[in-house]
Amino acid sequence: MQYRTFGRLDWKPSALGFGAMRLPTIDGDPARIDEAEATRMIRFAIDQGLNYVDTAYPYHEEMSEAFLGRALQGGYRERIGLATKLPCWHVESAEDFDRYLDEQLKRLQTDHIDFYLLHGLNAESWTKVRDLGVLRWAEKAIVDGRFRHLGFSFHDRLEVFREIVDASDLWLFCQIQYNSMDIEHQAGTVGLEYAAAKGLAVVIMEPLRGGLLARNIPPAVQAIWDGAPRQRTPADWALQWVWNHPEVSVVLSGMSTMEQVEQNIASASQSGPGNLTDAELALFDRVRGVYSELARIPCTDCRYCLPCPSGVNIPRVFEIYNEAKMYGDEEAARGSYSWLDEAQRADLCVECGDCLEKCPQQIEIADWLARAHEVLHGEEDV
Repeated sequence: MQYRTFGRLDWKPSALGFGAMRLPTIDGDPARIDEAEATRMIRFAIDQGLNYVDTAYPYHEEMSEAFLGRALQGGYRERIGLATKLPCWHVESAEDFDRYLDEQLKRLQTDHIDFYLLHGLNAESWTKVRDLGVLRWAEKAIVDGRFRHLGFSFHDRLEVFREIVDASDLWLFCQIQYNSMDIEHQAGTVGLEYAAAKGLAVVIMEPLRGGLLARNIPPAVQAIWDGAPRQRTPADWALQWVWNHPEVSVVLSGMSTMEQVEQNIASASQSGPGNLTDAELALFDRVRGVYSELARIPCTDCRYCLPCPSGVNIPRVFEIYNEAKMYGDEEAARGSYSWLDEAQRADLCVECGDCLEKCPQQIEIADWLARAHEVLHGEEDV
């Protein structure tokens, strides 16, 4: 196992972290974790040197934390840095901060959490918990020993990310979505470098984009990998690309099988900042170009079409639809669409035409919104 730096902390995390959100299940039910197999996987990874385990309050229908509390018995808890997250969307009052943290400590069967994150911050949730005094509360929770270090995970635009990073010296780390396709998505490369320059450790989630970069590989993309001087699986290429960045502290993987654990540990053992050659990095540019050509709607996320009078989140709808075409995964795209607020979905379009004159790409927005909703709502095949 390779080890990296973790911001200002005098501690070396393993390059690979175990994300406990895609554990093996029984009969496909996310609430029924296959505890015997999942325990075997996690303990094997720790025995191989992995020392960062990440979970959250809602994972596996709120069963992940309690499972880990059992799986990490027998001395395994003491060998890892344990991370979990405050479910900010459930918080309604300042009293909820203590209520959720104390419940999580009981679930995890531990007297402290090493790395505590504010989960999934965006402009709205950040404003809510900030105004409820979450930073003052966190400082007290650190002093009383219930958790040791504060961070946040993030899903919003770059300018919101910068605002949150700059809001407090209490942050030790942040967690962002980052992979070879998402270099300008959410925090992106600029956010990664911004946080690292501020002294924060950066934990990476979705390095394989939920597995989309490792399965259903378009033939034109596979041809690029097949022509590389050094042969790797698509998953290994994707992971090595993230590990190539010196600003990255830990790369999380939500592993569902022992085979995935073994493969990812093998990849991590060969990882390191600057390991990829210029020629290999150029392959990713070509791959990114192929995927982009598969996108049907030429939306650049300039957001000139917003605000929509009907509330439709036009760029996000188009992004999800394009991902369905790019990665060939209807189920994943429909899952993403189901998470979109109903007040922002494409079926609310009334074809008022307000967006058409604003779109620099001259996209027939109303027509594409209707098509996207048919596909993403499950009414028609992608």
